[in-house]
Amino acid sequence: MIFLLSISIMDYNKALDQFQSFLKHEKNASSHTISSYRRDLSQLASYLGDEGIKLKGIDNLILRGFLASLYEKKVKKSTIARKLAAIRSFFQFCLKKGWIEDNPAKIVSTPKQESHVPSFLSEKEMENYLDLPASDKPLDLRDKAVLELLYATGLRVSELVGIDVEDMNFEERLIRVRGKGKKERLIPFGRMAERSLISYLRSRYRINKGNIEEKVLFLNYRGERMTSRSIQRIVDSYIQISALRRKISPHSLRHSFASHLLSRGADLRAIQELLGHESLATTQKYTHLNLKQLLDVYRKSHPRS
Repeated sequence: MIFLLSISIMDYNKALDQFQSFLKHEKNASSHTISSYRRDLSQLASYLGDEGIKLKGIDNLILRGFLASLYEKKVKKSTIARKLAAIRSFFQFCLKKGWIEDNPAKIVSTPKQESHVPSFLSEKEMENYLDLPASDKPLDLRDKAVLELLYATGLRVSELVGIDVEDMNFEERLIRVRGKGKKERLIPFGRMAERSLISYLRSRYRINKGNIEEKVLFLNYRGERMTSRSIQRIVDSYIQISALRRKISPHSLRHSFASHLLSRGADLRAIQELLGHESLATTQKYTHLNLKQLLDVYRKSHPRS
C-alpha cells in the first residue's frame, strides 16, 4: 500500500511494523504514541483506498486532500497536527530505508493551533477539592494521595501510574519519574502530599486482602497497577461531589500546579524542568496571569505607577 516502491498491502503493513519497532526501541516513544501513530497511518491508508488513489503516486497534494477530509469531519486541529506528524515521521523513516525517493509530507504545513488558556483551579478551589477524600478506607486514602501528588508535582497521569514504591524518597521528599521518551527526572513533593502518601502506604496492604503487586505505588481494588482511565475516574468522582460546576481533568491539576507556582513568583525555567517540557515555549502557556494579578504586579513594580 501507498508510496512504497514495491507496493502492496502486505508491504505497507510490514513497513508499519518496522516503523513501530523503530519508535519503540530507537525513539523510546510511549505505547500511547505508538498506537496513535499506527492508527493515524492506517486511517491514511483507508482514505487512499476509498478515494481510489494510486498508492505509489502519493504526493503533497494528496496529503492535503486527506487533511481537508479531516477538516470536513470537524476533527480538532490538534488531532490533525498529530496525524500529520505521524505521516511525516513515517515517510522520513521510509526515506531512510530507501523505500521512497522523497518525503511528500515535508512541505505540508502543520495546522495553526487554536490558542486557549488551560483550565485550572484557583488556590482556594484546589484546597477545597483536595479536602474531599476524608475517610480512612484504603481506597479513599489512595484517592487522597493520588490527588495530593498530582497537585504537588504537576505530574502527567501516565507518569503517576508508572511510579513504583522504590521511586519514592521520603527522606528528601523526591520522586524519580519516567517522562516522555523514558527520560528520568527528580521531582520534589511537599509535606501535605507526604502525609497523604504515608497514610495510604500504611493501609495499602489492606487492598484486595493483601494480594497486591508489592512494587507498584498506586493500586486498583484488585491490587494491580492503576491505569490512566482509573485516575480520570477518581478526579471525576470528586468533581461530582464538589461545588465545582465545570469540566476538570487530571491535566487541570497539572495546569493548576504550574499556574500557582508562576503566580507566586517561580521562575518559568524551573517550572519547565518540573513539568518535563522539552521547550520553554510549551511552558509559556502558563503565563496567563489574571488582570488583578497583572495590575498588582504593575503597581508594585513600575516606578511611575
